[in-house]
Amino acid sequence: MMKDLSGKVAAVTGGAGGIGKALVAALVAEGARVVVGDVEESVLEETTASLSSPGSEVSGVVTDVSDPNSVNAFADRVFEEHGGCHLLFNNAGVAAPSANVWETTVNDWRWVHGVNVMGVIHGIQAFVPRMIASGEEGHVINTSSGDGGISPLPFQSVYASSKAAVSCITECLDAQLQTEKTRLRASIFYPSGGLLDTGIWTTARNRPAELAREAEPAVPAPTIDQFKEAASAAGMELQFQDLDDLARHCLEGVRQQQFVIMFGHKETEATLTDRAARIGRGELPLDLASLPVM
Repeated sequence: MMKDLSGKVAAVTGGAGGIGKALVAALVAEGARVVVGDVEESVLEETTASLSSPGSEVSGVVTDVSDPNSVNAFADRVFEEHGGCHLLFNNAGVAAPSANVWETTVNDWRWVHGVNVMGVIHGIQAFVPRMIASGEEGHVINTSSGDGGISPLPFQSVYASSKAAVSCITECLDAQLQTEKTRLRASIFYPSGGLLDTGIWTTARNRPAELAREAEPAVPAPTIDQFKEAASAAGMELQFQDLDDLARHCLEGVRQQQFVIMFGHKETEATLTDRAARIGRGELPLDLASLPVM
């Protein structure tokens, strides 16, 4: 197990904001040397500057995880600067507007799966062979989501299906790393514990023009502030998860070599048990009565 992260080299995609930035901050606090990959150059510069201090090593590389050449260049930079990589966080992610499957657009799928699924694949293929070849202990952490990885929200079919894929990919990866007798392990990281105030609410800001949505969504994606206002008006009290606590919990999961890293394992077990029972009866796994009204 990788108990001591001090001096270890970590690469974090989508690390300039939100969960990624919290992971970078937690790694720096542990004494790790961190290279941040992010598509937003100005935010990347702000993040690396804010987390840099005497004795810490934080650098940034503009990285588009949907582009294998960009991810390979990111990996090259990590290995050239530090001579290795011990921790790979495939964390970058985006989301498309809520819609019925037949009302989604081709570009919704191309963009979201290009980042969320292929971004993880590109990260694995750029880093893992070199991490194995080093002969050193290492860990790959892929950020998934309970939405898809555990039970999908049906109105988020594009996002949920991408995160289900990440969970499946990670399960296969960890099994292969073990059967091939490598010194690497892999984990699924499910951000959890409450609602998350991150850039996932506004990922359209980074959507490439060539993958713009071909039609306006029937229901525009709400901002986090609009979501809070709607909940307050409905008399709902929202519980938000502190991102720094979440990041520290993730690193503890790495230290303990947990395959699934998340808060609320017991609730997840109940959800999955119910889904398995429904599948066993040949039914739709989703409990439609429990779904929020859209």
